Amino acid sequence: MVTLPEGKALKSYSPEKIRNVAIVGHSGAGKTMLVEHMLYTAHGAERVGTIEAGSTQSDYDPLEIKRHISISSSVIPLEWHDHKINLIDVPGFPDFIGDLEAAARVCGSMIIVCEAKAELDVGFDLAWEAAERHGLAKCIFVNKLERDNADYEGLIETLHNRYGRKIVNVQIPIGHQAAFSGVLDLLNMKVYKGRDRGVEIEDIPAGYADDAEERREKMMDAAAEGDDDLAMKYLEGEELTPDEIEHGLLEGTKSGKVVPVLLGSAATGVGSATLLDRIIGELPSPIYKKATIGDEMIEEDPNGPLIGYVFKTTSDPYVGRLNYVRLFSGSLKADDIVTNPRDGSNEKVHHLFYPHGKEHEATSGLGAGDICVIAKSDSLQTGDTICGKGKSTKLDPLDLPSPIYRLGIKPKTKNDEDKLGTSLERILQEDPTLRYTRDPTTHQELLEGMGDIHLQTVVEKLEDRYSVKVDTEEAIVAYKETISAPAKAQGKFKRQTGGKGQYGDCKLRIEPLERGGGFEFANEVVGGAIPKNYIPAVEKGVKEALTKGILAGFPVVDFKCTVYDGSYHDVDSSEMAFKSAAAIGFREAAAAAQPKILEPINEISVDVPDENVGDVLGDLNTRRGQMQGMEQTGKGRTIVNALVPVAEMKSYALDLRSITHGRGRFQQEFSHYDFLPHVETEKVVKARQAEMEATH
Repeated sequence: MVTLPEGKALKSYSPEKIRNVAIVGHSGAGKTMLVEHMLYTAHGAERVGTIEAGSTQSDYDPLEIKRHISISSSVIPLEWHDHKINLIDVPGFPDFIGDLEAAARVCGSMIIVCEAKAELDVGFDLAWEAAERHGLAKCIFVNKLERDNADYEGLIETLHNRYGRKIVNVQIPIGHQAAFSGVLDLLNMKVYKGRDRGVEIEDIPAGYADDAEERREKMMDAAAEGDDDLAMKYLEGEELTPDEIEHGLLEGTKSGKVVPVLLGSAATGVGSATLLDRIIGELPSPIYKKATIGDEMIEEDPNGPLIGYVFKTTSDPYVGRLNYVRLFSGSLKADDIVTNPRDGSNEKVHHLFYPHGKEHEATSGLGAGDICVIAKSDSLQTGDTICGKGKSTKLDPLDLPSPIYRLGIKPKTKNDEDKLGTSLERILQEDPTLRYTRDPTTHQELLEGMGDIHLQTVVEKLEDRYSVKVDTEEAIVAYKETISAPAKAQGKFKRQTGGKGQYGDCKLRIEPLERGGGFEFANEVVGGAIPKNYIPAVEKGVKEALTKGILAGFPVVDFKCTVYDGSYHDVDSSEMAFKSAAAIGFREAAAAAQPKILEPINEISVDVPDENVGDVLGDLNTRRGQMQGMEQTGKGRTIVNALVPVAEMKSYALDLRSITHGRGRFQQEFSHYDFLPHVETEKVVKARQAEMEATH
């Protein structure tokens, strides 16, 4: 349980007094340190932790401390001016896009943290797009103004060029780069300088008054547009009061017409207090961002029916499973019985907590709009809905992108093999963007995710958290083989060993089928040339032989095999003999039927900025891609559709990131199998031969 610095437990708040805010942006923008200073400023922590020391409230996982990046969302609540603010610190690395989508489902607003530089990072774009998709209010916090290369005006120009009038400056930096010392708040026309947990408030210094008046006028213009009554008053020449401006900005952010820009330094804490003020004054409470079921809105009513959403799951080998729940309606108390509509199961809530980073504060209950943790639940997982006992209300699951990067994994020891399945199952419950499968063709265990860092952290979690060690390898391409012409052959198996011999003789005809036809077997033997009881042995012999391939040991598909003649011996014939004869006959017929290797082809959709289209097309051509068309999204981006061999997609997630500086993304799904070109066939055959020699 958390011991709060002031010695007081968190209170229960009504929905209008709660703010659920995601702190988002590019990795390294300063989100975690901003949360540290906000928590410290609000007396929610006794000191400010650091990333270098691994002492921050948000990044507490050993892997986060080791890598110095956030790899999982953290929920940090604090109290400010009789309001509760639930901050969700979201990882900024694109590999952890699932956390961004989950946060967007349960928050009413996003604060997008960005560095004071002219170019916007890809993490900014991803966060902005997520906020737009989910209809969230947005606020921008410009960080690192104290740095030598800080370019505040360049950033503001970029924002205005891209998003137009909706970008509204509500503060001005005092001092430039190393001389940055505070923010001039245009709402109150005062300068705020951070001093420990408080702020020093000063009058506007000389040289800033004219700029402040000009920008304040633009801020009032934006505020007036948010409310008809304010617009009327403003047009009649009356100046708006600070409260009216704040109300107008709130209405504007709720509708998406206004995106306030605030300033500060996450390294020194300057701007954290004014940011907290603006969260309460200008970002919407849960009553403005309601969940929906079909066309029906769910009222954020603590007295309504219980409806909650599990947006995050963690699994600790010692503590057990923890489910983070956002309540959209009703109230939840310890010892309540809840129903999971996914499977209709009922479960008693024994352990109910407020989340606080790594720690948790026990609570007897909470109401709509708030966030809690249900501990030691046996059945809940990310994406589940909880509702009152016997109810079946179900919110939509998370809409997550499919995995785009994969690796083969092998347990190092028998002990690791025994523990791998259950350990991975727990990790998969935490992260629905991961997949763990076994390829039936290659018999390889595959781990699939959103990128190399994503999968590396999973491998490290297995070892650090569950003591399971695995080796990783490149994912094997599931090639197949087929024939391209009809052929016949006789398979004869004859062996005399002094006693009872072995004799089987069959004549086979094979012919290609359409792609996807699989394997067909037919019997055209007449006159008893092969007794009927041996025909199944012939089919079995062909089936076993086709798994060993013709050219490179890949399974043979899309052909029909017909046994049409043969002979037998009254004494020496047996099922084993006919099975062996069929295998011999199949191999000889297949070798004469112009065998070819088939490769899997994926259909891919690549979403890239317009300026990168040429480079992406050129790269796809080198991967033997077949273009299927392009479409513009109308937002300066183009979607390129293509068919690309799976063998050429192994490193595409990383290469696309490099080509587009992280701004490109893609989706893929299996399309079909097609003939592998001759040159590539030779490479694959040689590689397989070398593989087999190395094994033997």
